[in-house]
This record gives sequence, structure tokens and C-alpha cells, in this order.
Amino acid sequence: MQVFAELIETLEHSSGTRARVAALAGFFRAADPADGAWALALLLGKRRRRLLTGRRLRQIALERSGLPDWLFDACHAQVGDSAETIALLLPRLALPPAPPLALPLAEWMGTRLPALAALEDEPQANAVLDIWRGLPEGQVFLFNKLLTGGFRVGVAAGLVTRALAEVAGLEEAELAHRLMGGFEPSPEAMEALLAPLEDGAAAPISRPYPFCLASPLELERLTATDPAGWQVEWKWDGIRAQLIRRGGQTFLWSRGEELINGSFPELEGMAERLAPGTVLDGELTVWPAGASQPAGFGPLQRRLGRQKPGVALLRECPAAFIAYDLLELMGQDLRPEPLGRRRAALEDLVRGLPEAVSTPAAGLLRLSPLLPLGGWEALEALRQQARSVGAEGLMLKALDSAYGVGRRRGLWWKHKLEPMELDAVLLYAQAGSGRRANLYTDYTFGLWDGEGRLVTFAKAYSGLDDGEITELDRWIRRHTIERFGPVRAVEPLQVFTLGFEGLQRSPRHRSGLAVRFPRILRWRRDRTANSADSLTSAVALLEDLTPAQGSATQR
Repeated sequence: MQVFAELIETLEHSSGTRARVAALAGFFRAADPADGAWALALLLGKRRRRLLTGRRLRQIALERSGLPDWLFDACHAQVGDSAETIALLLPRLALPPAPPLALPLAEWMGTRLPALAALEDEPQANAVLDIWRGLPEGQVFLFNKLLTGGFRVGVAAGLVTRALAEVAGLEEAELAHRLMGGFEPSPEAMEALLAPLEDGAAAPISRPYPFCLASPLELERLTATDPAGWQVEWKWDGIRAQLIRRGGQTFLWSRGEELINGSFPELEGMAERLAPGTVLDGELTVWPAGASQPAGFGPLQRRLGRQKPGVALLRECPAAFIAYDLLELMGQDLRPEPLGRRRAALEDLVRGLPEAVSTPAAGLLRLSPLLPLGGWEALEALRQQARSVGAEGLMLKALDSAYGVGRRRGLWWKHKLEPMELDAVLLYAQAGSGRRANLYTDYTFGLWDGEGRLVTFAKAYSGLDDGEITELDRWIRRHTIERFGPVRAVEPLQVFTLGFEGLQRSPRHRSGLAVRFPRILRWRRDRTANSADSLTSAVALLEDLTPAQGSATQR
């Protein structure tokens, strides 16, 4: 684990891409396949299972060190993380040393940590204490994070893939494809991942392709091109997914690489009508049969995570797959083909399906419609129509573009609607975590109800710069009127403009509304609390956007 700890230290103190890729490549070249496999899984964020809680580690540290609770809590308030607090305090607790531990990462992850988690109270506390005493100071924090499932490192998955491609002598796209669909850490899996192309085993039939991603629109670059060279579609408000039919089986993968067949059995049945060796890229939505537009993200959220949805849920929230690209047909990889050809093949495929599957009234498989665009001057008017069809903006894709891996700036653009906005009053604040553990950075905002009371509406913790956070933190400390554990109620004086991507009715919230992806847009120092928006304004916004469905989503 020592070498892995040194790699993490290097990555955290390196800002340049080349330096990080070089450090990663050097590590994987030298690593034993078993250690390399576990390191890869951790770096990609695929192994974050919590074996012990931070609260349990705190309990062990307090019981065995004699440290008073208040002192630990005061330190934790400054650090914001139990695992790091323990690592920082441990050298000062004067614990007797133990034999040094120098174990491979694979042994820690595959054997030692699971065995430690399975122990009962007293043996478990003794074992944890022995490990703390036997590890070098720099590894205690890493051990704690691996044990609590909180391990994270600020390195993009693309850099890891680039480093592995360099080590294996393969194209990045090939490595990215091999990593799709999950990676179970083992020496065999690592060796197969890095195997030369001609010697590699056949890809599992369940494996999806890496998703091609769009970049936020840079209008000046787009308008310098000919509109005739672009395909324009709605940007649907659902879950990006790939629907795969291979070897007589169906696989539905989310962009987060989760296999979600069980949540959508009607789509699994529909896919049986597809030709063998077919892979569709599209948007997973809830779209009732006969409806003119999707039902929004709220109903879809009810389906996510339900491995066996009941009959009532299937009836109330019927799923649909909106196809907008064809990646594989009859086992042939179509990704190198230009988008125009892939789209034509997709249209032929959908036309050849039974009407019960592909017609708009049925709703199981829908072809994402192409939008006419005579010139760039009409682009904004077209974007503003997205609300009327339940979309969140536009997608613009170059007709001559291949289906790439990740973001290839300039080929696919997303042009989203502006967020919804309301002015709300700050009501509560709570300290953040990590480097902001000693600052109040998590905020709760309210709107006025019909009786002149402020009702909690949304929580937000992003949107302010460091200077504003520091200034607001000082204000919160001076204007606290009540405390509830870590939460402070403040004088209702400060007004902020909140932006959010969706609204839906929710009986679980005091306001009667659930807010999707709220964030702070502006600190309205020019406004008084009395001038903030009301719940009536929020409901009106919701109903104006989708009057037929009583819900609105916009991302």
C-alpha cells in the first residue's frame, strides 16, 4: 500500500496533466497485476463500499486514547472528516508502537479490510488500533478512507485511461471500451485489460460502448459553420442509456455504468424485437402512451432503483426509450461511420419494427425527431420551444462526426434552456466538510406562504465564490437566532436568487414542492426579505411550464 499512498500524494500535489499521466503510467508499469487492479478500481471510483462508519472509528479512537469527546469534536469541526481527524490526532496520542505493516494493496482490499469489518466489537477495536499503531503516519488517513468507503482522488477517469493506454500500447478508445460495464479487480482482469489487441479475449456481449458526450455550446464557433452540416434535436430530460441486444439477451446500461434491466422490464421485452447485434444510444424517459411529451423527470425517478416495479407503478409511469443513435447493427460497429449514415440506418431500423413497438401511441421505442433549422438566426427561437415539448434545450451534432469517446469539443454541442429563477430568503446554515469544514456553506432558503410566513423551499451549497462565502459566514455567526445541533437559524434578512432545473409537487416537503438541482445564482444585496418570491410564484411557474401535467422539469 506504500506505493499506492505515494501515488495518491503525487496526484494530489500535481496540477499538470502530463505529470499526472506520467505518475499513473509509472505506477501501473511497476505494479503487481493484483495491486494494479485494485488501484484502478479505486481510482475510477468503482470500489467505495463502506466497511466501517466514521462514527465507529471515532468511537474506537476515543475509547482507546482517553481523548475527551469535546476535544475530538472541536478538531473535527475544523477538519470536517472523521478519518482525517483521527489520522492527524494519532501521532499526538502517545500510543505504544506496533510491528510495522507493509502489506500489498490487494491484500488490504481483498482480505484484511473485509475480515476487519466482520469482527465483533472488542476484537474489532483491538484490530483497528493495532493497524493504526503499525502504519506509517502517511498511510493512516488512506487506511481510514478505504475502510469507510470515503476514498476519493481528484483525477479524471480520462487521465487514468490515457495512462493505461500508454502502458498497454493501445488506443485510448479501446481501453475506454474495455473498461465499460464494470471492472472487477483481479490479476486476470488486469492482464486482460492490458492485453494486446490481437491477443485480447472477445468482449463480453453485455459490454456497452463508451458514451459520446456533448460540450456546452460555444455560439461563435457554431455560427461560423454552415447550418446544413448539423443535425438538430431536442435535448431530452431523462437518463442517458444504451440498449443492447446481443446473443439472445438484452442489456440496458445507464451512463453511470449501471445495469438497470430490472427497473424497466417493458423495455427488456420490447428489445426482443430488435435484430441480433443491435446497440441503441438514447434517452430513457417516462412517456405515457398517447401523450404528446414525456412526463418529466419526477415520474422517471420513481422507477429508478426499483428492481421489480409493481403493476401499479408500471401503469402509472410507463417507460420509453427515445433513440437518437445507432452504434451497432447485426454485430457491426457503426461508430466510425458519419452521423448522417448512422441516422439513416436508425430510421430504417425503427421503420422495420412492429407498430406496437415503435409508433408514438405505443411509446416503448421512439425515434428522436430531427428539427428544421433554416439558419442560425432561428436557433434561439427554436430553443425556447423546448419547454413546450418537455425538453431541456437543444442538441446540435455535426453530420460528418463519428461517434467518439467522451467529449470531442466542436462535434456535439448542447444548448440548454436558462435555469428557472426565484428570489428566496436565507433561513438556516450548516458548516460544510473538507476544506470548508469551519465555514457555513450549506444553506436552506425559504419562500413566503399565503399567511405571511417563510416556508423552507430549497437547499443549496454552490454558486458563491470564496470571498462571498467568507463574508456570508461572518454574517451568519453574527446573526444566529437559534441553534439545532450543527444547524444555525439566522435572521431572515438576506435574499438570494436561486436557479434550479425542475419543480414537481411533493407532499413530503413543507412547501409542497420538490426542487431539482438548486444552486445560488446571485446574492441580492439590493433586495429586502419582504420582496422575495412566494410559493404562489413557484406554483405559477410550475403550472405555466407544463399546465397539462402539473409538473415542470428543466435541466
